[in-house]
Amino acid sequence: MPRPPKTLVLLLPATCLVVLLPLLSLQAQQPSSPGGNQPTAKDVIKRIETKKETAKAASDPIERIKEEGLKRSQVMATLSYLTDVIGPRLTGSPGLTRANEWTRDKLSGWGLENAHLEPWGPFGRGWSLQRFSAQVVEPHAIPLIGYPKAWSPSLEGPLLAPVVFLDAKSEADLTKFKGKLKGAIVLTRPARSLDAQVEPLATRLSDSELLTLANANEPSSGRSERRREAPTFERKKFQFLIDEAAALAVEPSPIGDGGTLFVAGASVPGPATSPTPGSNARRPTAWDKDSPRTVPQVVLATEHYNRLVRMIGQGESLKMAVDLSVQFHDDDLMGYNTIAEFPGTDLKHEVVMLGGHLDSWHSATGATDNAAGVAVAMEAVRILKTLNLQPRRTVRIALWTGEEQGLRGSQAYASKHFSNGDNPAGFGRSGGSEIEKNKDKDKKSEADSVPNPEFDSFSGYFNLDNGTGKIRGVYLQGNEAVRPIFRKWLQPFREMGAATLSPANTGGTDHLAFDSLGLPGFQFIQDPVEYSTRTHHSNQDVFDRIQADDMKQASVIMAAFVYNTAMQDEKLPRKPKPKRESPTLATNPGRDAAPTPSSSTAGAGTSSP
Repeated sequence: MPRPPKTLVLLLPATCLVVLLPLLSLQAQQPSSPGGNQPTAKDVIKRIETKKETAKAASDPIERIKEEGLKRSQVMATLSYLTDVIGPRLTGSPGLTRANEWTRDKLSGWGLENAHLEPWGPFGRGWSLQRFSAQVVEPHAIPLIGYPKAWSPSLEGPLLAPVVFLDAKSEADLTKFKGKLKGAIVLTRPARSLDAQVEPLATRLSDSELLTLANANEPSSGRSERRREAPTFERKKFQFLIDEAAALAVEPSPIGDGGTLFVAGASVPGPATSPTPGSNARRPTAWDKDSPRTVPQVVLATEHYNRLVRMIGQGESLKMAVDLSVQFHDDDLMGYNTIAEFPGTDLKHEVVMLGGHLDSWHSATGATDNAAGVAVAMEAVRILKTLNLQPRRTVRIALWTGEEQGLRGSQAYASKHFSNGDNPAGFGRSGGSEIEKNKDKDKKSEADSVPNPEFDSFSGYFNLDNGTGKIRGVYLQGNEAVRPIFRKWLQPFREMGAATLSPANTGGTDHLAFDSLGLPGFQFIQDPVEYSTRTHHSNQDVFDRIQADDMKQASVIMAAFVYNTAMQDEKLPRKPKPKRESPTLATNPGRDAAPTPSSSTAGAGTSSP
């Protein structure tokens, strides 16, 4: 075949290109074949929507909080250091001092300002365990699960002594043991019966329970019922042990089984007295600097304690070997709260607070009570600071101490900073009930008439202290004015299980220090998980019982609530001015039951206004 002319060779590719280009364009407009890689119109629309959602998430503070808190969380690392490294944090102990200092430095390292330890008190002496072991040695070896009570004194040295069961139900029965307890190890209570555990130890709030909380009655006004005093006979029985020079008092765990025991503070003798004229009378406590002399005290696992009682009932003579050495710390009788701030902008003189109590009991590491709440509060401020979500109001975190001894740290702080001399709780700046009793009721003191700028500039306080369970909503403490606000704030977290607003009050933790002053103070509703059955004040309150996903969820919700409170134009509304009496407290979990989307009762009536 003859070679084509050079000109034709050059023209052919150009001609082909002109013909092919329209064809390629046409093909691009055709729907892709089932096996092809070309995107469909639906794919293109989906990509556009995804880009829009991504752009929205990048600009929406709440979505950014979720992203940071769920994908880059540090809450479990914080919790592990508090529990595994620092360990138990009894008020006044070196462990709590270390926790105070570590949390202060950690918050400062995250960029918070004014991180410091604020003193309150005096509280009393601290206590730490140096050494403990206990076992039966006669008639044969029985290693025992037990733990000393906090502030129990030491034994004088390793003890080998007979075991006596103080089987006394009346003062007359005590006389039978006179002269028989000196130097003895005394079982002070009858055996505690145990039933099989047919209910699960770990639970989450069901839809019906959330509805019950949401539809709870409005809290009534009236003084809360004081915890009943120990029966007179029990006090006399304990004094009898001291008078008879017993070497050691032993009792079973009041609740729990399976090796889980619940331990708190030691008992001390003495009548109730008033520390100052006109003040409420109180009995001495084991942490008082000049606490009365008492007998060393140990709690045993119920199964082990019961066996010893039964063996003695069968006529066996028992001997136990016990070693108990403790140290009291009275060089500094003050308590300290850890405080730090994320300063605001145009409303920086106003304050939003969050927190939980840093102190714990001593038989474990205080994981669910309340390193969990502390770690969540710390994580919440870390999230806000990391994202540089600059608040309008100043955000202040407070990690309280002395909570386990009666909300001591938070009450002292609230009294110092926020009391305006007209609070119902009796611990305010003007002296509350103690001073009022000594004044003419028809006249207001000069302190009562002085405005308190900190009281006026306070917006709200959010607390977490009910274990490892995820947040399911908020107790409103009877403050119905915040219902529509909180309902809106919970909306982004409905799919995470948080949707319930309960009008009920809940007690036993640090938000009460604010609520008692008429300030907005709230505790979140949480799933129980194992709080009451296994961990609360027990030797099993350890890191392994923490639910990581719940902690992450709680952190982002607390961060969002704090951020929203800091950003809105107005401070959170307050309840009507409270009366002089404290509100009745509902101590159990418990009208927005806005069930979660997965709820089987979704769509049911909820009494929501």
